[in-house]
Amino acid sequence: MGSFQIEGGRKLKGELTPQGAKNEILQILCATLLTPEKVEIENIPDIVDVNKLIDLLGSLGVKIQKKGTGHYIFQADEIDLDYLTSKEFHSKGSSLRGSIMIVGPLLGRFGKGYIPKPGGDKIGRRRLDTHFIGFEKLGATFSYDAKTHFYKAEAKKLKGTFMLLDEASVTGTANIIMAAVLAEGKTSIYNAACEPYIQQLCKMMNAMGANVSGIGSNLIIIEGVSEMGGCKHKVLPDMIEVGSFIGLAAMTQSEILLKNVGYEHLGMIPDVFKKLGIKMELQGDDLLIPEQEAYEIESFIDGSIMTIADAPWPGFTPDLLSIVLVVATQAKGSVIIHQKMFESRLFFVDKLIDMGAQIILCDPHRATVIGHGRANRLRGIQMTSPDIRAGVSLLIAALSAEGTSIIRNIEQIDRGYQNIDKRLNAIGANIVRNEG
Repeated sequence: MGSFQIEGGRKLKGELTPQGAKNEILQILCATLLTPEKVEIENIPDIVDVNKLIDLLGSLGVKIQKKGTGHYIFQADEIDLDYLTSKEFHSKGSSLRGSIMIVGPLLGRFGKGYIPKPGGDKIGRRRLDTHFIGFEKLGATFSYDAKTHFYKAEAKKLKGTFMLLDEASVTGTANIIMAAVLAEGKTSIYNAACEPYIQQLCKMMNAMGANVSGIGSNLIIIEGVSEMGGCKHKVLPDMIEVGSFIGLAAMTQSEILLKNVGYEHLGMIPDVFKKLGIKMELQGDDLLIPEQEAYEIESFIDGSIMTIADAPWPGFTPDLLSIVLVVATQAKGSVIIHQKMFESRLFFVDKLIDMGAQIILCDPHRATVIGHGRANRLRGIQMTSPDIRAGVSLLIAALSAEGTSIIRNIEQIDRGYQNIDKRLNAIGANIVRNEG
């Protein structure tokens, strides 16, 4: 188990360029299975979860050519379907939650898609029902082996239909769309997720020859086609990294220029950080976070305490609530953080309390943060990262704290953030990586 040793209290200054969006590329990589032709993708982040999925695709028989940093060509013209029942596939597939999205394209193109129960963050229940109910509505049969933890979906021919998703699941929507583009007839998906990741996937598939409309809305309509072709695609900047770096600048009282942030795709993210009193200036597609000695949380118009909650897009992404919570600890004022989607994502607050933060964990979904207004600085401690987003939140807390902190299990952070220690050290941080 690797660790970071962080010297806190240093002001940073410089430029950071967000990596390619993790949540987008996991979908895009799976979509390469829809065609035997070449698919060229740029701005692929070099992170653990993405590299695991690329490795899994290679084991399935996808030809992979690296053209440069973050630039690959994929060709799925010789897929080994027998690999889906192998022990190696069970091991690789179960180590990555994003692997669930290979089922849709395999089912649409080959009539079968198998996957072991996938892993990922330990942040509470994350149901897969939406995926497989959607496949069943398209005409597939579904089975789950409780002993081997294997999911199987099979169909001789998928047929378009109307479906109302029980939840606006991003990965569920992506998986169903990838199956439906090769189904016979028209498929209408209501209550579909409409995040920029889904919009990008739909645009890519249209470039491959699909007929997808309603992009950006919660009603996706797909006219099935008989085959898909190759295309070129560029991944958006990672909005979660953008939000993480906004929080980093505020907590460390640093001036940071975020380059090429894809501002039009950030949705409510800048506005939510502004509610915490954080200033920012848009310069073209760059976002300047100026040095601020202090920032104050807004209240509602009637004077009641501010509440920040996650919601399906275009609401605020749950992936940034842990960042917002950490930033609020050093603000002036109080805020309620309401994590609606995952019941365990706030359980890292005990580590912040140990650092000196004033937080009341009301229940698994809500925490009240009483901001110090920098009257009492956080102090360095030893801690363990429970998941990707909590991990980087603790890293930000440690960078702002007095003294030295140790964060263990940094493999979680590496799953979602590319060379985070090197990039932050380049603008003045002091993070030492120790391999476990």
